[in-house]
Amino acid sequence: MSDIMSGIDVLVSEVGPRDGLQSIKSIMPTDAKKNWIKAMSDAGIREIEVGSFVPAKLLPQLADTGEIVQYARTIPGLQVAALVPNAKGAEAAIAAGAHKITLPLSVSETHSLKNLRKTHEQVFEEVKAIVALLKALPKDKRPHFEGSLSTAFGCTLEGYIPEAQVVKLGERLMALGCDEVGLADTTGYANPAQVKHMIKAIWAALGKNALTGIHIHNTRGLGLANALAALDIGITTFDSSLGGLGGCPFAPGASGNIVTEDLVFMLDSMGLKTGIDLAKLLKVREIVTAAVPDPMYGFTPDAGVPKGYIQGGNGWGIGNDTKLAAE
Repeated sequence: MSDIMSGIDVLVSEVGPRDGLQSIKSIMPTDAKKNWIKAMSDAGIREIEVGSFVPAKLLPQLADTGEIVQYARTIPGLQVAALVPNAKGAEAAIAAGAHKITLPLSVSETHSLKNLRKTHEQVFEEVKAIVALLKALPKDKRPHFEGSLSTAFGCTLEGYIPEAQVVKLGERLMALGCDEVGLADTTGYANPAQVKHMIKAIWAALGKNALTGIHIHNTRGLGLANALAALDIGITTFDSSLGGLGGCPFAPGASGNIVTEDLVFMLDSMGLKTGIDLAKLLKVREIVTAAVPDPMYGFTPDAGVPKGYIQGGNGWGIGNDTKLAAE
């Protein structure tokens, strides 16, 4: 078991400071981002994707990613992740000190041309260059390198995505030297049965160690159902965003991620250990809402936890003999 998973059953990887902000026009101040990341860490979040090394002219919201990565690296016990679109971005991420870098490869080549302005073959050339960069570093200085299979379950531009195409591209990423592949429902097209089938297909081709996490959007309300399906067959890392912020600017109609607060409540109520203090997590929303005007979502923040609910005590979940408070 890796250090980051020690003592927990499920790793909740917060992507709000990157995916959550990339579609928001109003610029969140750098200090507010730092406060957000620190508060998330204080609440028990162990991994945060803090930004993306894209040109500032394309995403001015994330122009301060280098500074944010450097700050996040000062927080003890926090795994600092960043998205990189190419080798130049990877260089910047390495220089800033990111522990993990993710390059998105859209299975839909149409989306790849919109998102990265590159064909699949051009993305593979970037992967090769990044692997060469990493191999030039001492082993203990190399960030973990994930190739994310974006639009894996369907694309707003192309529609249906064949499962065999997802597997084929995943095989190529691993053959080129990625440490693992990620699976992303960028457009919120997935359903629970499809999620299970896709994960099994990738595991059959690449092995279980090649895929441990999934990135889910809640565009059609199936986010938590898809997370539960992935959990049921053994996925242990889930990307989510505080307040459900997020969405891909280059995938029309693709709205936000699954809500971190709702995901943590679901996992905790099932008796699974996330290491996250739900009460502290809910308070973090105040930092974000004070800094950006966009609406935040989540059933748990709106409704609160149930009467008599005991966090970390298996909630009201399986095998919990705690006497419930009187209604």
